[in-house]
Amino acid sequence: MLYETEKEIEKVILVGIDTGDGEFDAESCLDELGDLAKTAGAEVVGRLIQKREAINKATYLGKGKIEELKNYIEMVEATGIICDDELNPNQIRNLENALDTKVMNRTLLILDIFAKRASSAEGKVQVELAQLKYNLAHLTGRGKEMSRLGGGIGTRGPGEKKLETDRRNIADRISDLNRELKEIERHRGVLREKRMETGVPVIALVGYTNAGKSTLLNALVDLSLSDESKKVYEEDMLFATLETSIRKIKIKDGKEFLLSDTVGFIRELPHMLIKAFRSTLDEVKNSDLLLHVVDFSDEDYEENIRVTNSTLKEIGADNIPVIYVF
Repeated sequence: MLYETEKEIEKVILVGIDTGDGEFDAESCLDELGDLAKTAGAEVVGRLIQKREAINKATYLGKGKIEELKNYIEMVEATGIICDDELNPNQIRNLENALDTKVMNRTLLILDIFAKRASSAEGKVQVELAQLKYNLAHLTGRGKEMSRLGGGIGTRGPGEKKLETDRRNIADRISDLNRELKEIERHRGVLREKRMETGVPVIALVGYTNAGKSTLLNALVDLSLSDESKKVYEEDMLFATLETSIRKIKIKDGKEFLLSDTVGFIRELPHMLIKAFRSTLDEVKNSDLLLHVVDFSDEDYEENIRVTNSTLKEIGADNIPVIYVF
């Protein structure tokens, strides 16, 4: 029940806060945010970083920086801004009122990409559930600025105007989707038990998004002696793969194993997405071995490793043996 809107090219300015805590480099964070924006179909026309001790609880940015950003928006004719942090409803409302433009954040951008990329029935259910939970949590206090949404990023899926007028239906739809996901989880569990009965080892590819997991799977498929192995889609973009693919790999000594490829991880992957994709990520949790694929050419590869390991811990897969593949 995901809806595609008329294609509209967003011209966006990337906005971030540098608190100097050393956890993340603000410039590299905006580089990644720019890649996300490009994947979502937006055109990045500028960026702005404010150095301050903490994020402003009411407006995200300071008063002077908001005025600077407003002039910047007019100069480059941007249609919106994308902030690198999660924004609460009040921050979004206050920024939209002050800037008179569309305000998006990292979470909304990732959800939009997932809505765009989801192709299987399971993937669409997972993404719609995450979208509904996000929108329901962000409707409070939002009124006239809804009219600024128009088309483009953030409008794939249910649509916020409808959500604003029918909260009860949202809750009902969430309940329906949760039931569908439980049935999917049950079905996956049956298939998993059958695989375990065969005694064939299961190896899962994990890693940061766009690290090369699907490329590695296809390389191993090329080497496989099994007639059942087929290549999967691969592309140089963030979240090219959302659906779990499992291939039987047979090597020269006659041994076989199942190789699975699933969604990649990213910094601040929305928690509602992790919960929605739980049944898919269980394929990782129930593996015998993990191949942690690392793009060694990425200057932030060490941070990407840390983010992946943190996500593996969150889904309960941090106790599985790991081989790092650089």
